[in-house]
Amino acid sequence: MTRGVRLGFDERRNQRLLAWVIVVVFVLGLLAFIAKGADQPADPYLKPVVGAAAAVGTAPLTTVPVVTVPPKRTPVPGFGDVTFRVATGPELCALLARTGQQQAQGLMKRTDLAGHVGMLFVFTTDTNETFYMRNTPMPLSIAWFDASGRFVSSTDMVPCLDRRDCPTYGAARPYRFALEVPRGGLGGLGVGPGATLVSGGTC
Repeated sequence: MTRGVRLGFDERRNQRLLAWVIVVVFVLGLLAFIAKGADQPADPYLKPVVGAAAAVGTAPLTTVPVVTVPPKRTPVPGFGDVTFRVATGPELCALLARTGQQQAQGLMKRTDLAGHVGMLFVFTTDTNETFYMRNTPMPLSIAWFDASGRFVSSTDMVPCLDRRDCPTYGAARPYRFALEVPRGGLGGLGVGPGATLVSGGTC
């Protein structure tokens, strides 16, 4: 075999070898890609554009609202519960303070609402009773409603230590119902001027 023929044979063999190497690398890369994809969530989603990407004029992505599952309710010793709704809003569940003892205790010494939206105070007659935050560590908002469930007024209440001079909070006029919720939560329930409260039934 001449030197020229031998060189041609070696070149063809090297080309075949290179082709096989390329095929093997491609197959290995494909397998790695599939394996990596299997580690990702079953239902991938798009994240909204933030930071530099948003600054260059990229159109923001539409995000799907997140449905929040309410926390599980647990009984609170000494209290029942009651359903209520504001205007045409959803039916919600609150702790019920109906007796004098329950109303005097309220949310004192509590750090949570045990899965309830708030505490509803129900009085048998119109009243001007004021509220205070002695020994109540949770910041609260309170709204008062008359005997027909019509909104009277509302305010925010600040936690107060165990002392006799805690400030008191009163309604703008006589009321029949008072709803306490975590501070700032009244707006999300639709509570405000013109709103009406309907309550009754157990949760």
